[in-house]
This record gives sequence, C-alpha cells and structure tokens, in this order.
Amino acid sequence: MAGSAGRTAEFRRLHESGCFVMPNPWDVGSARALATMGFPALATTSAGFAWAIGRPDNTVGLDTTLDHLRTIVEAVELPVNADFQNGYAIEPGGVADNVLRAVETGVAGLSIEDFSGDPASPLLPLDLAVERVRAAKAAIDESGTGVVLTARTEGFVWDRPDIQETTRRLSAYAEAGADCLYAPWVTSVDHVSAIVAAVAPKPVNLIIHTPFTTVAEAARLGVRRISVGGMLAKTAWRGFLDAAREIAEQGTFSRFVDLPNLNALLEPR
Repeated sequence: MAGSAGRTAEFRRLHESGCFVMPNPWDVGSARALATMGFPALATTSAGFAWAIGRPDNTVGLDTTLDHLRTIVEAVELPVNADFQNGYAIEPGGVADNVLRAVETGVAGLSIEDFSGDPASPLLPLDLAVERVRAAKAAIDESGTGVVLTARTEGFVWDRPDIQETTRRLSAYAEAGADCLYAPWVTSVDHVSAIVAAVAPKPVNLIIHTPFTTVAEAARLGVRRISVGGMLAKTAWRGFLDAAREIAEQGTFSRFVDLPNLNALLEPR
C-alpha cells in the first residue's frame, strides 16, 4: 500500500460497506503480530499504551501519544486509526491544532471523544462537544488528507448509560461532520441497533470488550467497524500476571508450556 495517502484511501473504502475488525495493538510487537493475521486495519489503544509504559489510562500526554502514533504507523503497512482521546484540549481551537499534529503522524483515522476530564461531570456540554467535532473536521479538511474522523460519546464508559442521550449526541456529531460514530461500552444489541439507526447512513464503530456478541451478529445489526480497545492488552497482562504470581506464591512454572514462537512470528517477511 503506497504511503499514508494509500492507507487513508483504503481505510475510507473499508467504511463503505460490510463489517471489518480493527484490533488494537499497544506496541510495535503486537502491531506486527496482528498485521500477519489478515486484519485490514489496526487502531491504537490509549489504555494499552499507557499500561505498557507503566501508567494508568488517561495520564499520557500529547507529545508522548504523537510519538507512539508515529511508531505504530511506521511499524506496519496497514491503515492505523488513532485513539486520540479528547483531542488533548477542551476548546475547539486547541482540538483543531492537535488534530493537525496527529494527522502529520500518518494515521488514516482518529477519534475524538466528549469526555470532560472530570469523572463527576464526565460529558462536555453538547454545544461545545459539537463545536469540537466541527473543529476537528475542519482541521482534517485543511490538511487535505481525508483522514477518517470518528466522534465518540462516553456516557456508557462513565456510568451514564442513557441510550437516548447517546443517540442524540452521536446524531449531532454526525451532522457536524464526523465520518464514523462510536459509543464505547455499549453491551446491548438493542442499543447497538438504536445507534446504527440514529446515525444512518454513516458507519458505526462497536467496541467488543465483553463477549456479548460476535462479528457475524454485529454485521447483521449494521455495524461497519469493530474494535477491542485495551482488551487484547489486558489479555496479555492476565497471562503475564498469572504466571508471575504462580512463581512468586508457589514457586512453580506450570504456565511455561506450549508458548508461541515469537521469533518466527515476528521475523521480517
């Protein structure tokens, strides 16, 4: 695939029909491993990356995130979507400036969420959130790259599981220019269907972070894109922690069997 322009064009094409899975690596090794498995695109995970550098989610700054985006983009030939959190700014102008910096890393898409940064009042006022989406879209248009803009609403993440408010916000973000819409942590097929209907014909991203559905069922519901957020990173951490705890607490090494040949997996092709 030829450069970032080719990756972005392919990423846009993927959103036009069908349903594709876009898993979330957290470092170069996981990105290259996923790239060998036939997935058509990858997405970064702010949580998975934060854990990999010894930090909780939502504590990694803009410059470190931009460096990470460049690293993942350069590691694979697939389109990469950036988990760009809340744009690392509140005011629309700051979001626009930061989106332009993200676009320069070569990502094919990026997401902007409406989290305020305050868990006690987690959602930004709707008018401000809409203006932030408009600003992000204008910045992408200014760049001339065609990067896919995903707008997220975080109510279900922060214990505000109001499907009416969720669809109201996503519909407003669609009208403001978002190319793809996304409500993380929805776990009801009825809610998924409501979101797909509310923003149609624009595509919807669904994160599957619990085994409440399958790729086939999500496709039947009209979902266009599936991601897994930090779940692959958590799965890897679980294996590591379980093995380490066994050593620390029991002095045994039973999990050191049937391990993957990582040298063969990651050998340049």
